[in-house]
Amino acid sequence: MTIEDAGRVVGDAFDEAEAEAERAGGRPAGSAGTSPSARMLRLLGLLQTHRYWAGMELADRLGVSPRTLRRDVDRLRELGYPVQASRGVAGGYQLKAGAAVPPLLLDDDEAVAIVAGLRGAVAGSVAGIEEAAVRALAKVTQVIPPRLRHRADALGAYTVPVPLGGPPVDAGLLTAIALAARASEQIRFGYTDREGAVTRRRVEPDRLVSLGGRWYLVGWDVDRADWRTFRLDRIAGPLTTGARFRPRELPGGDAAAFVRAAVRAVPRSGRHQVDVLVRAPVADVARAVGQWGTVEPEGPAAPDGPGDGDRCRLRMAVDDLAWPMLVLASVGAPFEVLGPPELTTYLRSVAGLFGGSRAAPGTGAGPRTG
Repeated sequence: MTIEDAGRVVGDAFDEAEAEAERAGGRPAGSAGTSPSARMLRLLGLLQTHRYWAGMELADRLGVSPRTLRRDVDRLRELGYPVQASRGVAGGYQLKAGAAVPPLLLDDDEAVAIVAGLRGAVAGSVAGIEEAAVRALAKVTQVIPPRLRHRADALGAYTVPVPLGGPPVDAGLLTAIALAARASEQIRFGYTDREGAVTRRRVEPDRLVSLGGRWYLVGWDVDRADWRTFRLDRIAGPLTTGARFRPRELPGGDAAAFVRAAVRAVPRSGRHQVDVLVRAPVADVARAVGQWGTVEPEGPAAPDGPGDGDRCRLRMAVDDLAWPMLVLASVGAPFEVLGPPELTTYLRSVAGLFGGSRAAPGTGAGPRTG
């Protein structure tokens, strides 16, 4: 629910109550000249900006009687806002945390800060929340005033997020596609495939998936009449067409699994197809491998095994086995080579080389005491 929706819902409740009061013999005391919707928004804004309000002070700020204030607070509670009241001469009101998240009122600076923070999360500066950040960013972008959007854009132009690996994707591109998917609106764009060929696509967007440091769009390709996945870093100039569509059912119903299957099916260039099980979080391995491989979650490690915690599968297609060795060394976590056998042989030879090395005399290398 957007802030505008919240205002309408709560305002309608207030309007109905005011109409009942008028039918009963007049408007509530102290509310002359104040519309119910405006009074509701002001009350909610005051409760959100102050830790505790004395009852008389709050009533004075709103220009209503204590009785009207109590009635207004009760209506906010009915709509899910957890307003706590204390009785007595020094009694007052306080907005507490509740079981659900009610609509919030934000000032200009707070709205800009939220947009900037969500864009950073979308870029992967916080692992594990990228997809939720895109959904939230799309909702906020839809309702934020243009003047605040310009401020957020200016802030974004002069800040540099640190992604978790993989090619960077513009937050504006993610937001545009997320909004189109939410509105069930067809989009068209240029797409560069892995061979470098560029084609024009018309797509019914379904889901955005973050996997292994990359963003993917899952959608129905209109011209090819089939479900496809598209890497967002290969999409150029997405435009909405204005054509609406009825959402289709994705085969299997799991967008993340659909993308994983598509990624596995892509033929890899490189003499060695590396497949390693790493006992480390996906974000750590994705940061190390960047765009030179794929990383997928593999489930929790054995409780009594080394590297207790997250596990993931690292896949790379390389001609030089030194690359996966460097990636694994930078992660610094236990791992198991699933293939190819040449990688195991190579790692053993490198381990033997380093294990048999000695420090040159007079370099001061070696353990020290004291």
